[in-house]
Amino acid sequence: MQKLVKGIHSFRNGYFASHRQLFEQLASAGQSPETLFITCSDSRVVPNLIMDAAPGELFIIRNVGNVVPRTDLPGGTAAAIQYAVEVLNVENIIICGHTQCGAMQAILQPERMEKLEYLKRWLAQTERVRKVIEERYGDLGPEERAIAAVQENVLHQLENLREYPFIAERLESGKIAISGWVFEIAKGQIYDYDPATCEFVTLP
Repeated sequence: MQKLVKGIHSFRNGYFASHRQLFEQLASAGQSPETLFITCSDSRVVPNLIMDAAPGELFIIRNVGNVVPRTDLPGGTAAAIQYAVEVLNVENIIICGHTQCGAMQAILQPERMEKLEYLKRWLAQTERVRKVIEERYGDLGPEERAIAAVQENVLHQLENLREYPFIAERLESGKIAISGWVFEIAKGQIYDYDPATCEFVTLP
C-alpha cells in the first residue's frame, strides 16, 4: 500500500501537474470518449498505456475474460456498454483478449474452477468457446489451444455484442464500428481480427 500512496504523490506532482488544464476541462465539460474498450481484468493489460491514450479518450470495461454478457443476462457490463453507446455515443468498440489469459485456461480446464464458485458461474457464459476448441483444435498442443481459445473467445464476445439492439441499429446505419483484438503480452503486439481473411493479423 505504501508503494501505491507514493505513486499517488508522484502522479500529483508529475503527470497531473503538467496536465492540470486537461483534468480541469474533463471535470467541467465531462467525458466524450470516442472508443469503448472491453478487456480482461488481468493486471498486465493496461489499455491507456498500450494505446498511449490520455484520460478521457477511452471508456473502459474490464471483467474476467473480457466477456460481453448475453442480452438476457443484464449486469454491470451490459449497463456500461449501453451507457457508452446510448449516452456517450462512442464511435468504436474494441473487444480485446490477451495471451496467457487465466480465464481461458480455466475454460479449457474446468476442474481448476471447482472451488471458485463465482468464477465458475461467470465463465459458464463462455462454455461455447470450450466446445469450439474441442471440435476444431483438438490436434493442437496446449499452448496453441490456449491461443486459439483467446481468439475464439474474442469472436464469441463480438457475436454477443451484435445481439444488443442498440448496437445492431448503429452497425446497420454505419454509426459505430466494432473490432476484435488480441494483445500478446510478451511482445507488446496487437492482433486485429480481419473478417475478410478470418484471421487475426498484426496491426499495421
